[in-house]
Amino acid sequence: MKIGIDCRMYATLHTGIGRYVYELVENLQEIDHQNHYVLFFNSPEFENFTPKHSNFTKVLVNALHYSFSEQTKFLRLLKKQKLDLMHFTHFNAPVLYFGPSVVTIHDLTVHFFPGKKMTSLFRRSAYHLAIKSAVSKAQKVISVSRSTAKDLQEVLHTPSSKIEVIYEGVNAEFSPVKDIHCLLDTLFKYHIDRSFLLYTGVWRDHKNLKGLIESFRELLKKKHHIQLVITGKKDNIYAEEIFALTEDLVKQNLVVFTDLVSDHELVDLINAAQIYVFPSFYEGFGLPPLEAMQCHTPVAASNTSSIPEICGNNAVYFDPHSIPEMTEAIEKLLTDKHLYHQLQLSGEKHVKKYSWSKMAKHTHQLYLDFLKDQSKPTKSS
Repeated sequence: MKIGIDCRMYATLHTGIGRYVYELVENLQEIDHQNHYVLFFNSPEFENFTPKHSNFTKVLVNALHYSFSEQTKFLRLLKKQKLDLMHFTHFNAPVLYFGPSVVTIHDLTVHFFPGKKMTSLFRRSAYHLAIKSAVSKAQKVISVSRSTAKDLQEVLHTPSSKIEVIYEGVNAEFSPVKDIHCLLDTLFKYHIDRSFLLYTGVWRDHKNLKGLIESFRELLKKKHHIQLVITGKKDNIYAEEIFALTEDLVKQNLVVFTDLVSDHELVDLINAAQIYVFPSFYEGFGLPPLEAMQCHTPVAASNTSSIPEICGNNAVYFDPHSIPEMTEAIEKLLTDKHLYHQLQLSGEKHVKKYSWSKMAKHTHQLYLDFLKDQSKPTKSS
């Protein structure tokens, strides 16, 4: 059978949809040497990717999401391949493609938190058209959590029989560090000189960075001798507001902005953090807390959307809309040594249930089940 995979978001970075696509492709190459896979890339990933086996081939697309070329050039390339099944790893698919397909929906964030990047009528309309089209036409919809599956049913009226929940995995690189000198170099580089709370990720509204900063101020008032370290690219749309909120704290080296960090620096920071804080209003899956657990770093997290489902009883939860609750949860981990150690142990065990290998095997089985159903003779034949 000939199976296509949309790899336009393929990336080797640790988190996000890019990593999901990367791990799917890497693991499928290990488990399927029979079916033929066609991988659709943009540059420079097309040039950087080398298939491991002859049943995997790559096609250059160079069509950005929400672009005209996505609806024309990508469509032509898909039709040319005459695929038995196409897997869109994100909802951005040509609306005029009607071949058999599977689509992965990672979240419905834009429905609930459109943010400052989706203010134009065109962008909002394009988003709603793209996601509705991809989900309605797909034979199967992969959801990365039961929470997102529930959102699909309630918001897009997707039948539950059409949805398959397949959890994501955690990379092996996230583990207790062995090179303490390298870790100390990372801390020195970013001027981290005491115990610290860590946030990793983008700066969009639904991530609730403002709430975290307010909570941190409350912790400082309570005389906690800590820093707040915030990673992630300085998003110009949100940066001005975040910097205005933290100007005095940055001058005192109490808040540290690292910008984007390397893979090994990210692992160092998660290992060195006193607490990993996940203050989001909404998440489709929520991978960072699991990465922290695998590094034996306790987690304080929001009690919303998919987060309790994914983290289980292995985090201290708070209402992200309540600064006092967030402050209390973080302070609990700062002061209760027994709870702190307990979450280190339970988190380490809990995270073992998530693996990219398991994700790929489940997805592969979904392909095979669909193709098997398609090959069955109809009653009329």
